[in-house]
Amino acid sequence: MRWTAALLCALLGAAAPLHGQDRRLEGRLDSETRRAVLALVDSARTAGLPTEPLIQKALEGESKGADGARIVGAVHALLGRLHAARAALGRTASDAELVAGAAAIHVGVAPDRLERLRNASSGAPLALALVALADLVQRGVPPDTAATAIETLALARAGDAEYRTLRLLVEQDIRTGAAPAAAALERARGITGGRLPVVPPERPPGSEPSGGGGGR
Repeated sequence: MRWTAALLCALLGAAAPLHGQDRRLEGRLDSETRRAVLALVDSARTAGLPTEPLIQKALEGESKGADGARIVGAVHALLGRLHAARAALGRTASDAELVAGAAAIHVGVAPDRLERLRNASSGAPLALALVALADLVQRGVPPDTAATAIETLALARAGDAEYRTLRLLVEQDIRTGAAPAAAALERARGITGGRLPVVPPERPPGSEPSGGGGGR
């Protein structure tokens, strides 16, 4: 999540598209790996997806000593998550929202929960909400429960401060022995002062989401 937060800050603070990013790969990747990564970067650019996360993922892999196949595989997987994030969040989603959405998908949040969060937000910016969602899951909150807690704040028209507060309070509760799921739901309830939506049952790993979609 440190990588995600740092990249998100860079995207939020960027005043213009980054230039010369391809040159950063020279001398870091062998020619075959570099060509494969640049092909994926070009694919993202053509699709209107952010390219900086792909460059950073390749550089991260090289700095950790990964071989070319693993680097290309990681970049390809990230590109797939960016596509999935945009399908869930809509074509008007910002680069920062797409990066944070891809991070949430990576830690196990189903894309349909991102779509529900988008609908709950009524057009409000979601980047910090999605960062908070991924952070909760990494702290042990089950993905659907974490999504419900974040959705609760979105329905209450919470701002960035409330999402930061939720992350800090849940982290504090977990450190003092609280169950992650209970901490997330109770803190979301406390911050909003409202009722929580019904929590859908957790799906077993690898199972397909049900097609009914009968939730409120």
